[in-house]
Amino acid sequence: MRNNTLSNFSKLTLLASGLLLIGAIFFPIWRIELTAPQYPEGLVLKLHANKIAGNVDIINGLNHYIGMKTLHTEDFIEFKVLPYILGAFGIAAIVSFLSAKKKALYAVFFSFLIFGILSACDFYRWNYEYGHNLDPNAAIRVPGMAYQPPMIGYKQLLNFGAFSIPDIGGWMLIGTGVLLALAIAKEKYGAKKSGRLLSLLVLSGFLLSCSGDKSVPIKLNVDNCDYCKMGISDGKHGAEIITEKGRAYKFDDIGCMANYCKENQNVKIKAFYVHNYNQNNELILADKAFFVFGGAVKSPMNGNIAAFSDKSQAKAFEAASKAKEIKWTEILQK
Repeated sequence: MRNNTLSNFSKLTLLASGLLLIGAIFFPIWRIELTAPQYPEGLVLKLHANKIAGNVDIINGLNHYIGMKTLHTEDFIEFKVLPYILGAFGIAAIVSFLSAKKKALYAVFFSFLIFGILSACDFYRWNYEYGHNLDPNAAIRVPGMAYQPPMIGYKQLLNFGAFSIPDIGGWMLIGTGVLLALAIAKEKYGAKKSGRLLSLLVLSGFLLSCSGDKSVPIKLNVDNCDYCKMGISDGKHGAEIITEKGRAYKFDDIGCMANYCKENQNVKIKAFYVHNYNQNNELILADKAFFVFGGAVKSPMNGNIAAFSDKSQAKAFEAASKAKEIKWTEILQK
């Protein structure tokens, strides 16, 4: 007969999952942060299992101007049923821990997986409906009549930057899914393959965390410099920073980027990019570039810095233009 009894590892993951599921009821599950020049400290919307919290009144006031429906906890049936659903999953996980049966583990995992997929679809539907059903007679008419916040990650919405990410309760639910997946792998494939799954999950998390530092193409003659506010038309001297939240700030001059960083030291920067002087409108990582300064180099806002991806090209240009070599660290301190 096949052994239907769970290993100690799987039993412990079920117990931990049950506690995490019940605990998630008491913490915010998701958060949407909003930043704008008029709100330097930012606004935050927190979605709990049973309510909407944070700067709800201020955000509702702002939404009124663009014709978006105001947010009220009582308008969502999800906040009435979600605490009970999470509690039921938590109790089911603990009962499965006590019964120590593989079938119970599979039932909890697959039902929780289906719940997660349905929840994501419902969250997207909620975002879409609120972002697209705008009042055409509102004080501010949104281009395209769409103002949909991101499900996850960063998105620019008019003059607001919106950053959406799991909160404490959300990470608890994600942790539950990971634990249950590891328990399934352990029971089905053994310790070796479950270890591989854990490594894959860790690697996936690392890759996702790095995905937000890629450059955003600068649209010449369309984008404006976030420091001097001039239009960016030169594809040889521009620059860009990517924040830890994934927002891109664009500049028409490397000097403008350096000045912006000095004046906004509270901005947490993940990556710096600069235009490759020899390739029009090609962005390269600043900490891997080679820079020359002065001489015949003339940039839009007199930063007079040129960046190269190849050291020999930088040296040749330096000699031909009577410029001087300058390090990236010196530019930031200049």
